[in-house]
Amino acid sequence: MTFSLIAKDADGSIGLIVASKFFACGAVVPFVSEKAAVASQAFCNPVWGTEGLARMAAGETAQNVIDDLTARDRGRAIRQAHMLDISGQFAAYTGGDCVDWAGHQISGDHSVAGNMLAGRQVIEATSEAYSGGANLPFAERLIRAMQAGEAEGGDRRGRQAAGLVIHRGQSHAWLDLRADDHADPLGELSRLWDVAQERYVHFAKGMPDAQRFSGYPTREGIDADIARAEAERIAAGRPSRSHAVEYE
Repeated sequence: MTFSLIAKDADGSIGLIVASKFFACGAVVPFVSEKAAVASQAFCNPVWGTEGLARMAAGETAQNVIDDLTARDRGRAIRQAHMLDISGQFAAYTGGDCVDWAGHQISGDHSVAGNMLAGRQVIEATSEAYSGGANLPFAERLIRAMQAGEAEGGDRRGRQAAGLVIHRGQSHAWLDLRADDHADPLGELSRLWDVAQERYVHFAKGMPDAQRFSGYPTREGIDADIARAEAERIAAGRPSRSHAVEYE
């Protein structure tokens, strides 16, 4: 009922994006940390995500973790998962009773998995588009890759929800976007990414983290970056895509 993509960017960022004809898939499928990621889908078992992240953070390989989880889970025939460990290695599992088409594909810097899809071409197109998008910002690269898979049929039942999570070396997410009930959820993620670039990504640069406990203690630099981005957008003739309402 879902397809998803896990990737590690050249700068070390870890991203997971998911789309499905299933309400709030962005809340139940992705498990991402500063070091690893797990997508638990089909008849998802969230413990595969929570336990998987903890064990990989402690140094276990993705393959060892997924082999053990599969062996222990009596519902494994209807589970699907793929994951990335702290060494950059991927592992994936698709249960024999997942609804066709179901399967996974692992490449050097990313993995794709899906079930109840229009066909294998969905994950192949997703993987190919991701591989060919190295010139794009990471978030946009992930979204466009999934849109390529959707163009090949995606979830054969239709569209409803999508989610995108990116970590940049911190326990907390750098970006966490969701469309829980939408006619074009991946298109909505694309719009939200455009809106994020107006203010959010500039604010996030000054946000405290484990290495900089105080972050930017004043807002001058943040405000300057926001003003610069707005001026560039206006000069380029691009209207804001935000739905925000301002009160006078």
